[in-house]
Amino acid sequence: MKNPSPDITSDPGSPTTYPVVKMRPNKSPQRVRFGAPWIFKDELVLDRRARKLPAGSIIELTANDGERLGLCAFNPESRISARMLERDVSAIINAAWLQTRLQRAFDLRARLYDAPFYRLVHAEADGLPGLIIDRFGDVAVIQPNAAWAEVRIDEIAAALQAVTGVSTIVKNGTGRARGLEGLPEETLVLKGEITGPVPVQMNGATYMADLLGGQKTGLFLDQRDNHALTAKLCKDADVLDVFAHVGGFGLAALAGGAKSALAVDGSAPALELATQGAVASGFGDRFTTQKGDAFAVMTELAEAGRSFGTVICDPPAFAPAKPALEAGLRAYERVARMAAKLVRPGGFLILCSCSHAADLARFREACIRGIGKSGRVAQLIHTGSAGPDHPMHVHLAESGYLKALFFRLS
Repeated sequence: MKNPSPDITSDPGSPTTYPVVKMRPNKSPQRVRFGAPWIFKDELVLDRRARKLPAGSIIELTANDGERLGLCAFNPESRISARMLERDVSAIINAAWLQTRLQRAFDLRARLYDAPFYRLVHAEADGLPGLIIDRFGDVAVIQPNAAWAEVRIDEIAAALQAVTGVSTIVKNGTGRARGLEGLPEETLVLKGEITGPVPVQMNGATYMADLLGGQKTGLFLDQRDNHALTAKLCKDADVLDVFAHVGGFGLAALAGGAKSALAVDGSAPALELATQGAVASGFGDRFTTQKGDAFAVMTELAEAGRSFGTVICDPPAFAPAKPALEAGLRAYERVARMAAKLVRPGGFLILCSCSHAADLARFREACIRGIGKSGRVAQLIHTGSAGPDHPMHVHLAESGYLKALFFRLS
């Protein structure tokens, strides 16, 4: 065997030997020491041997002077070439390690929720970078959005079953994040079977989650707390839920005593699931849907003189990355301007963003500007975020992506 590269070495003192990749001499490890979970490609010495390491390998990361920083998941082709898994360099990343991390995540959710419907693993914030796991009762959906999770999917599934006891596990291998990691799209059932939409009870409503063909993992669990507050504002009100998906805000509003709810979305299958949820919840007679482009439908409603006690707009990410930020902010402003015109005096406008590139300050500014251009005067009564099953990694702003602004309009 040839002598190892000076930048990829082995430590015979470790119980398991991992390849060592160093940071570049001109890149300070300070950010990593303080807890940053990502190390970018331009921060690493990526010589021939490093580039030959398979995507998903575990490496030991060191500063250029040899300081041992931790064990990372490695993908030489990704912009985020190293993702911190473990600060203890003597650890072994194996099935037992995975089960320990999953148990820690499970213990938090068990304290938070009486029913097993929640995000079980929120990637970096739960010490499992690039890994998302949502639980829907006896079914769990895994999104392996980083190469290390992709290559260890069977180990993850086994550990998940051991910790939670779920009988059915789905792998949802779709989305932009996988493309950035060089991973193919693939959705399949790893364990058990799925025979149709899964009913999910939250905030007094029943939602129907399509775990094989729906958006993301099938349901946006992150809005649970914002749904709950919306329900309190909607008693006896007519509600407009724009970008409704499977009826998240509208069904919660009806559960809170809303007189009626109109759900608008561009997806017919999503609206059909929303209708099924309304029927299962016992208020199908107060729920209607309209398929169409959200901007076009809001224009039609305004021209028809329609108005509502509460209007909610929860659009897809208009600014998924920094290059799209300015265009995204203009879109959020347009949503706010059009939606505000549909709110009755004294009613409520709820505007949401899941774009991590648009921080709270910029999003709020765009919304206030749009409301102002509509000719309305607003009070900001609450600022919401994702629920506690979506914790934020304190060194990763991207993990705190969700914003919800609650306005009262005069």
